[in-house]
Amino acid sequence: MTIEAVTLSESLEKAPIRSLKTPIAFAIFTALSVMLFVGFARDERVVFQLSPENAAIKIPLITVTPVIVGSLVSILLAGATIYAALLAREARKTPVWVTSLVAFLFTLSFLAWAGAGNTLNITQLLVSSVALSTPLIFGSLGGILSERAGVVNVAIEGQLLAGAFLAAVVSSVTGSPWAGLFAAGVGGMLVGFVLATFSIKYWVEQVIVGVVINVLVSGLTSFLYTAVLVKNTETLNTATRFGRWKIPVLADIPVIGPVLFNQTVIVYVMYLAVFGVWFGLFHTRWGLRLRAVGEHPQAADTVGINVNRTRFWNVALAGVVAGAGGAYFTLDSVSHFGKDMTAGLGFIALAAVIFGRWNPIRATLASLLFGFAMSLQFVLGAISSGVPSEFLLMLPYVVTVFAVAGFVGHVSGPAASGKPYVKG
Repeated sequence: MTIEAVTLSESLEKAPIRSLKTPIAFAIFTALSVMLFVGFARDERVVFQLSPENAAIKIPLITVTPVIVGSLVSILLAGATIYAALLAREARKTPVWVTSLVAFLFTLSFLAWAGAGNTLNITQLLVSSVALSTPLIFGSLGGILSERAGVVNVAIEGQLLAGAFLAAVVSSVTGSPWAGLFAAGVGGMLVGFVLATFSIKYWVEQVIVGVVINVLVSGLTSFLYTAVLVKNTETLNTATRFGRWKIPVLADIPVIGPVLFNQTVIVYVMYLAVFGVWFGLFHTRWGLRLRAVGEHPQAADTVGINVNRTRFWNVALAGVVAGAGGAYFTLDSVSHFGKDMTAGLGFIALAAVIFGRWNPIRATLASLLFGFAMSLQFVLGAISSGVPSEFLLMLPYVVTVFAVAGFVGHVSGPAASGKPYVKG
């Protein structure tokens, strides 16, 4: 290679990369805001209720006119689009707070537009969002642990489903929701063992293994449900659920209190799981070893870490975490197991892993976003808003696609994820 070619190559590598993806996404949201929230706004007002009727500290009702909110939001979105375009011109990234602000403003305008003529209980919407996000958060944490260890976990759906099934059966037999929660973790761990065995020991393509496991668990639980649970509903499929546990003082904080501190035990366990995974990954020796075998297994092997054994047990641990999320369906949401009741949420959890860039905190925020979309679907359906029911059914998945494709785009996971390690 000539000196000129080397110089050209180095200059290209150092040249700033301009990406118009964010400004284009902002422009699309601005156009939608003008078209829907201004052009098709109704004259009826919407009332936002920010505190429950029995709240210790009440916040006054907020009444707004949708077209005014839509107009103001459209102007702010246009400003954010111009700002993002100027940053892209200088090859600079749009700050996260700007993207968050755009998402918040668009959501606020959407709520005002869709809820015209109704009263929207925002606190209840957020409470439901946190609850519906719980299995997604557990699933995304399981996905992060597995992929940080170097094994792609497409089997989150199967782990959630196995956890939901065993939680229902064990809780029904023992009468204890705690036993059901423990059984859910065991169910997810068993699925994790299958994934780890075929991926690590037999070097089978990990994505294919995950898909096969999902189909296997779905078929097996459906068969057992029809052959066993339906015939013994009272004894095997009537689970004892967790009740709500209100934390004194904290639960009385306006808005935040009812949302975060008046939840069921599974939600509180989820808080602990998020902190535990984050702290363990980035502040312990175990987390350092886990990330090492997922990023550079050869280097980890050189310093004496047994790569495949570390991967195997951490994939099993990931199954425990994801399986515990399955308990939400049968110990929190409803008190019985139903066929394929996870309804594809395992794949949304996998999207949260990517959207969160394999970071527990970011993946939790992504899961909360998807949970909010699901909660919004139910709330708008209950008040008979002007949004077509078909779109409401699509809403969580549309948000998932926009979030991953529109705001994340191409991202790279752990360097050795999906690659079997062969020593020597």
